[in-house]
Amino acid sequence: MSFFEAIYSFAAVLLAIYGLNSLAMVILYLRHRREGNSTPPLTNAPTVTVQLPIYNELYVVERLINAVARLDYPRDKLQIQVLDDSIDETTKLAQEIVNYHKAKGIDIELIHREERRGFKAGALQEALSQAKGEFIAIFDADFVPRSDFLLRTIPLFLERPRLGLVQTRWGHINADYSTLTRAQAIALDGHFVVEQIARNRGGLFINFNGTAGVWRKECIEGAGGWRDDTLSEDLDLSYRAQIEGWDFLFLPEELSKAEIPPQIGAFKRQQFRWAKGSVQCLLKIWRRLATSKEPILKRLEGFIHISGYLVHPLMLLLLIVTLPLMISRKGLRFPLAYLGLASLGPPILYAISQRALYPDWLKRMAYFPILALLGVGIALNNTLAIFEAFTNRSSEFQRTPKFRLEGRADNWKGKRYALPLDWTALGEALLTFYSLTAVAIAIIRENFYAIPFLLLYAFGFGYVATLSILQSKY
Repeated sequence: MSFFEAIYSFAAVLLAIYGLNSLAMVILYLRHRREGNSTPPLTNAPTVTVQLPIYNELYVVERLINAVARLDYPRDKLQIQVLDDSIDETTKLAQEIVNYHKAKGIDIELIHREERRGFKAGALQEALSQAKGEFIAIFDADFVPRSDFLLRTIPLFLERPRLGLVQTRWGHINADYSTLTRAQAIALDGHFVVEQIARNRGGLFINFNGTAGVWRKECIEGAGGWRDDTLSEDLDLSYRAQIEGWDFLFLPEELSKAEIPPQIGAFKRQQFRWAKGSVQCLLKIWRRLATSKEPILKRLEGFIHISGYLVHPLMLLLLIVTLPLMISRKGLRFPLAYLGLASLGPPILYAISQRALYPDWLKRMAYFPILALLGVGIALNNTLAIFEAFTNRSSEFQRTPKFRLEGRADNWKGKRYALPLDWTALGEALLTFYSLTAVAIAIIRENFYAIPFLLLYAFGFGYVATLSILQSKY
């Protein structure tokens, strides 16, 4: 076996493992999908602190604070902390809104930090010492919780002393805003409907998604608190807490809507942070996970879960070695079709999530090809993020821009937080030409089975590169 064949085989086998894990999630979901959680009435309300970490959120901070102020919960048992690290007019606007609700008798305060130490994790940890609540609810700036959110979540803790977290499902304020947001909505639904339900009800590790969840304060403190040594403080604390023996509960019946990034640059920034942060968590806790007392299958799936973003460097590696392999011989000993059944895992997972949520699921799945292009086209961006994680390169927590898009007529273009063109678009354009070159060689070498996969690479990188250029003009 040549060097390129060995690399190709290695990448293909690992990708197959991730694909088969998606099928395993589908099976677990189908087995447990009819199970549910009945929320008992709240008879003796404990004190709850709602924390709102924000940073330069001029367009959405008013909507967020007003929505949280409308929460249906005893006023003498509710505290709201606006954790503001902003360096623009957001601070002044947020303070005005806080003062308005404080005058109406709501226990709400703005905690502004001059230095953004530890980013979001630092803000959450510093405010924890001032939190009056036995339970801590967290919402990011673009979320709009329902008024009954606490009534639907807090009672679940009261008879389960080892329940450390209740995570709710994300909904979408602007799913139908554009082709890009429709594709992202499919991906998010796949995670929240199939993966979170399958993992939680199947007895596996799940993760707090950074927002739209409620923690038991004792769980946060007992697991070591919020730490800023990764960009995914939510995933980090999730695994530390579960390894310590705390129970988690995913509540798909409770929906918390949020804004989907409408700009490809914002989507790439979000993905970069999630990819780098998850691998940082993997490098940080793998020993604790490997030596924990959990069943071996649970630990193995936990490794696959945390390392999920490694599919992107593996995909990139597969593309890079395919061209020299085809040039060196007439055929490939390990064709791309080798992935076979495993490659069906993600599309089946997404289709099932759409069918579970929407009567018009077939119409929504028409945007799945765009999601497939995004999944490929984001590979360079996420590979660079993972490289930074493995090489221990530090970077700031770059938050995803929000623009308050509540209807298709709303516009993000020209607004303050819109992102400029980043240099990865050039790399994506070069990978587009590389993929097309591989297609040409495949035709010459009569490796026709490889052409659809290579075209997927070409169109994926081409789509992301083109969108990056077009959307950066504004």
